[in-house]
Amino acid sequence: MSDSKGLIFHIIHGSFVDGHGVRTTVFLKGCPLACLWCCNIEGQAAYPELKFTAGNCNGCGRCLSVCAVGAITKGEAEGAPVRIDRTKCTNCLECTEVCHTEALDVFGKYYTVDELFAQIKNDAPFYRSTGGGVTIGGGEPSFQSEFTLAFLKKCRENFIHTAVDTCGYTQNREGLRVLEEADLVLFDLKGLDPDAHLRNTGVPNDIILSNLEHLDKMRKPVIVRVPLIPGLNDSDESVERLAKYLSGIRCVERIDLMTYHEYGKMKYEQLGKEYSIDCEKPSEARRQQLLKVFKSYSLNAQLGG
Repeated sequence: MSDSKGLIFHIIHGSFVDGHGVRTTVFLKGCPLACLWCCNIEGQAAYPELKFTAGNCNGCGRCLSVCAVGAITKGEAEGAPVRIDRTKCTNCLECTEVCHTEALDVFGKYYTVDELFAQIKNDAPFYRSTGGGVTIGGGEPSFQSEFTLAFLKKCRENFIHTAVDTCGYTQNREGLRVLEEADLVLFDLKGLDPDAHLRNTGVPNDIILSNLEHLDKMRKPVIVRVPLIPGLNDSDESVERLAKYLSGIRCVERIDLMTYHEYGKMKYEQLGKEYSIDCEKPSEARRQQLLKVFKSYSLNAQLGG
């Protein structure tokens, strides 16, 4: 199992927002959801993807000659030095091999379990002194269940606390085991209305709720993360209904209200994708109003992670 490979698009050392204490957060590619507001759009596809950062391009032209399908052309005078036609691009990634400025790069790198563990083991003193550990997110960690389970086992053998950050949508036994084997589950919950959930994420929520209730029966420690997106899932009725539901889930240690932001917008540009929603960040008064609803049900809730 230590030879199992996982596709990872980011590793953060020293996170304070992905569970208890100081943590190393590992982001795996591949997710069954396609949330309209996704801030980790590079985590959705389960394969390496071409990343283009126009501001890094110096116009050297090396990439034009290696693109066999002509997907890369000279850009407009006032725009980026080159342009990428994503409808032609085959994602062969050969252009990244000749780019010396990292304008053309890759979202996603394969690691074995041992290679990934070598990345995180030096952070262990910080875990011990703060009650932290490793958090596996994405994307969706249960999407690469074999790799995630092997890595969880490796951490457990080395007495490192583990958490998984999950959308909760997994339909097979191995995926569910990922949630069961972690010491802590960060469980994203995007609303109770099934029709709105399908519109907003591309999948229904019945499996998600069933898996949360399964963790409740196990008494698995859970932190619920609730993204609240203006006009999509933050109506007074929706928030009240969600708070009431969560008041009956006994395994929930804390609820983190994640209000809308645009931090991931640049990554849509790097992937040549359209950022499809137009929301305003909720005011502080609205944020406090939402928080008050959850607290009215005696829930341990806070703004942010």
